[in-house]
Amino acid sequence: MHHFDIETLPAGRWRNGGGATREIVSRPEGAEAFGWRASVADIERDGAFSAFPGVERTLTLLTGDGVRLMCPGVFDQLLVRAGEPFGFSGDLALAAELPGGACRVLNLMVRRGRWTVGVDRVAGPVVPRAGHAGVLYVLSGRWQDGVRGRVLMPGQGVWWDGDDEASAGAVAPLSADAAALWADVVPTG
Repeated sequence: MHHFDIETLPAGRWRNGGGATREIVSRPEGAEAFGWRASVADIERDGAFSAFPGVERTLTLLTGDGVRLMCPGVFDQLLVRAGEPFGFSGDLALAAELPGGACRVLNLMVRRGRWTVGVDRVAGPVVPRAGHAGVLYVLSGRWQDGVRGRVLMPGQGVWWDGDDEASAGAVAPLSADAAALWADVVPTG
């Protein structure tokens, strides 16, 4: 398992100036066309989202008063509850509005036809499945990884590749208020 703390990851500014992205992982590492990718985005103002042809995306609100995602004729979705994922095609040209100001989201992207992803809010132990990749992002409380015993706090987490020995131990809650997002990234081939 690979640990991360979102506050220590470098923030890359968006070309349109509307926010910044902190990449958790992109696999394969250094590849121009990723197979799957996880990041946290700070959306600072209304504006267009970049299109990612051939990619399926799942966005989950982490903090803030919400974000409204709009693709005329396709959907108009207001994300206001932290921890509820929303999936859509990266092929779409869409815009975002921030009704209550800046917000932070978890962004999972998978290459269509190669990977699928399911994102769930969890409060109990997570055992990575053999052959699957994934990310666990702590929303609240304290968690512990079963491999190294490291305690994880909000904004921290772990990720693993499908060929990692991740299944050696669960990531488990340590406090009654523990909640996390678990992204299970599954190969399709």
